[in-house]
Amino acid sequence: MATEAAPKRPFRWHIGVFLAPAVIVYTAVMILPLFGTLQLSLFRSVENAQTFVGLGNFRILFGDPNWSAGFWNALRNNIWFFIIHMLVQNPIGILLAALLSSPRLRFAAFYRTAIFVPTVLSFVIVGFTWKLILSPLWGVAPNLLDLIGLKSLFTPWLGKEAYALTALSLVSVWQFVGIPMMLIYAALLSIPDEVIEAAECDGVTGMAQFWKIKLPLILPAIGIISILTFVGNFNAFDLIYTAQGALAGPNYSTDILGTFLYRAFFGFQLQVGDPNMGATIATMMFLIILAGVCAYLFLIQTRLRRYQF
Repeated sequence: MATEAAPKRPFRWHIGVFLAPAVIVYTAVMILPLFGTLQLSLFRSVENAQTFVGLGNFRILFGDPNWSAGFWNALRNNIWFFIIHMLVQNPIGILLAALLSSPRLRFAAFYRTAIFVPTVLSFVIVGFTWKLILSPLWGVAPNLLDLIGLKSLFTPWLGKEAYALTALSLVSVWQFVGIPMMLIYAALLSIPDEVIEAAECDGVTGMAQFWKIKLPLILPAIGIISILTFVGNFNAFDLIYTAQGALAGPNYSTDILGTFLYRAFFGFQLQVGDPNMGATIATMMFLIILAGVCAYLFLIQTRLRRYQF
């Protein structure tokens, strides 16, 4: 007796229909410009014609003092910008999430909303608002410090090379601390009640419960937040441009890769725009971000999987 052929699985064409718009938009907005940028970085304009130079633009970026000094300065500032977020924003976000997840806290929903609202504000609004607040001429910061007897601590933070980048980093922390707070808050709520009840039966409560039980269980969420912070910081541009302009003053002390790329590609004041060198800087930004993401995926995330349920 011949065996009956197994019925063929129906082709789920509707999946492709639903995914097609997103794939088309993502390809048009992200993939094609990315390959276009990579291609542009390998060419150079010679007598109004694009000539293939291979890695010649990268040699100029790293070997020509006119380009290398600005690139390394922007990279150092970008690393410091990222470190401030990692050391200030993410720990504060974890602390706020732990406090707001307490069932005994009243008005928790109001606090969550108030902390998260700045994340939806425009960079232009945030940049100009804080520039006015910190202004030594018409800002409210000197008066507020004077009310509590600390006016002697005020200094034009945005006008001094030593403090400008740190001040803007803290402004960015104020704006985006709500994102890690909400992600960690969601991770804390996803912890099974049985785990918390078992810890309480063993006498582990309060802060000891957070450090010994909850924190190890939310490490994957903290890892995701860290890599999102890394990608976001090395793509930053808007806040610096709004508060300090394209020159990222004073004396390029707040210059990061985003503003350096802007001046190189489009030009500014006496600097003539060079799309090929701008694409080269953009390619370096892409490679830095790619290296960081790969390091996270292959070196860190594999070690965090054991904490997942």
